[in-house]
Order: sequence, then C-alpha cells, then structure tokens
Amino acid sequence: MKPLKDTAILTTVANFELYQKTANLFPEGIQTYVIDGRNGMHALHSIFYMFKKLKNKGIDWLVMADEDVIFTNPQSVLELIEFMKRNEYSVSGVRDGGAIKHRNNNPYAINTFFSILNFKKVSKLFNTNEIIGNQYVNKGEFEDDLSKLVYSFDKKSLYEPYYCFYFWLRRKGEKILFLNSKMIEEENEQISNEVFDPNGTSLLIHTWYARSYGKNEKHTARIDEVLKQISFASNPRKPIIFKDTFFFIKMQVSKTFKKVKMKLS
Repeated sequence: MKPLKDTAILTTVANFELYQKTANLFPEGIQTYVIDGRNGMHALHSIFYMFKKLKNKGIDWLVMADEDVIFTNPQSVLELIEFMKRNEYSVSGVRDGGAIKHRNNNPYAINTFFSILNFKKVSKLFNTNEIIGNQYVNKGEFEDDLSKLVYSFDKKSLYEPYYCFYFWLRRKGEKILFLNSKMIEEENEQISNEVFDPNGTSLLIHTWYARSYGKNEKHTARIDEVLKQISFASNPRKPIIFKDTFFFIKMQVSKTFKKVKMKLS
C-alpha cells in the first residue's frame, strides 16, 4: 500500500508490552508516533504535548488510539477519514456519557481512547489558554439528540479535564462526529466496547485497563482473549517516540506550588 504522508496515528503509551501487540493491527501505510506516558503524561497534557511535537510534521489527519484499542478493520479507519472530509467533520469519537456502560459522564465530549482529528485545521486554531478556559457547560448550550443513548449520562459533568478541548472545538464551530458503540456482553467480557463507523462497520474493540495488562491476571486474560479472536499477521511497528523527560518533576513542582499557594491564601 502506498504510504499516506499526510495521515498518522498517535498512542500515548503507559504499557509497552500491550502496545507491541496491538500496534500490529494499526492501519497500514501511515506514520506511527508514540508519546511515552509511563511518567504520568496522559489526557489533556498529552493533547497539548502532541500539538507541540507534531506541529511541523506535515500531518493533515491524526488518529489517536490507546494501546488497549484492538482494530478489527484497520483500513476502515481510512475510509472514515474520507467520510469526515466529505462531511466537514473536524473530530470523531465515542461520547463519554451514555454510549458505554461504565462511562456515565458528559455526552457532549468524547472519550480519548480513540478519535480522529483534522490536525491540520485544528492546529491553525490551537490556543492553549483558550482551551483551558473552556472547562464549563452552559445549560442548553449544546443541542445534540441524546434520545438514543442506552446508558446514563450527566450533561453537567466536568469529570475529565480534557473535556475543555472538545468544548473549545465545539464553541469554535467545529463539527464532531459521534460514533456508535455497543458493549460486548459475554460471560467473561462485559467491560470492552465495540466501535462502529457511520455505515455500521466494526472499527475496533476497546478493552480498557491497559495499565493492568501483564499485572492483573483477570484483565490480562480478558484482553488476550480478545486478541485471539482477531486474525492478523505480525507487522512490527517502528514508531517515532516522544518523551517529556522532566514531566513528572514538573507536575510535582506544580502540585507543591498549588499547596503552598492555598496555605498562604
């Protein structure tokens, strides 16, 4: 397959043992990047860091997928990007409320386990301070039809600090494509969820609990069972890896400063 120079996939990895297995199933022909998250970097910090590190890489479309995401139809991801282009969507993903049994938070934002981002367009709008200032929800601000959501949700939830990124995009007038998801209801598997494209084609299974893989017997066995059901040939990736060496130290200093400030005030 001819390489797609303008498309890339990024994973913030906390568990490289699992990543080495699931990365075999990534879409072919696209550049692979990793943010080393073993020092605690994830979520909003990871989003900010990726814009810094990927800014001049010539990326138009960026797929973001955690290491506990197992692609069932990898190349369908590229078809989803084409759909997003045609319909002028800037980001796609699964709602963090109402679409997944154990995620009952805000339905107006996505969960970052998997998303596709029009990186070129959003990079031109990107403003850290603006984004941070969007961690709020105004009553009646978003008019999504939530009537088909199966599970509970909280329209006022600010549970995840990264919500501000998606609220910011929405307030900028950017369109979000919310993907359908269903739980895998099997005897030993009621945690994972399967994600579908707009045509109903299976894209991936998100197994959750990446950090527990290789450490917790239950979750390791559960994730391995999902991997066994997916047919794939070994396709080792050689990702470009980024790591903020001093991230943990900076976070500790920041926490200490906040504590001191609170005491003084």
